[in-house]
Amino acid sequence: MKVFEVDGSTLSLALFSDVSNAKELLKLMQAGTLEPEVALLNALLIPDIFPVLAAAHKTLLARSRDSLTTRTLHSELVYNYSGSKHITESLKRCGISESSTYILVARFGASADEMEAVEKFIHGKEIDLEELLGRANQAQIEKHYKISGSELGISSLADAITCRIAARDAL
Repeated sequence: MKVFEVDGSTLSLALFSDVSNAKELLKLMQAGTLEPEVALLNALLIPDIFPVLAAAHKTLLARSRDSLTTRTLHSELVYNYSGSKHITESLKRCGISESSTYILVARFGASADEMEAVEKFIHGKEIDLEELLGRANQAQIEKHYKISGSELGISSLADAITCRIAARDAL
């Protein structure tokens, strides 16, 4: 687990592989009974932490303006990471599915006890965040974010995603 400061708040991130209870986690999350509340992201679409931090910034900005698009702060993080304006599609694509085995967990303002509780309810192996790039599904990312080969010639995958996250509301 690693903690980042974003706009005066904290964002705790933990990366898990070999997760065996994604179906149960998805049901709890959809029912709104996951305690503590967290964002569960499909880590295959995350090549680096920077785009997640950009999405977190947008999420906290929306909260400060009382303009969340989704019902909760943590679902807003998943929505903002997607770069799409379609809420349901965003949550399905960038959130977890029943078959997910590789998950990034995020929680704003988490205490040590809350993150310990998260580690207990996720049945998987916590791994270092540095493994994101090596495990990211580049073809799936390029397709989802419509990133061309020529763009990658002058930019990184993480930078291309971050640009789409930042520009979504302007387009």
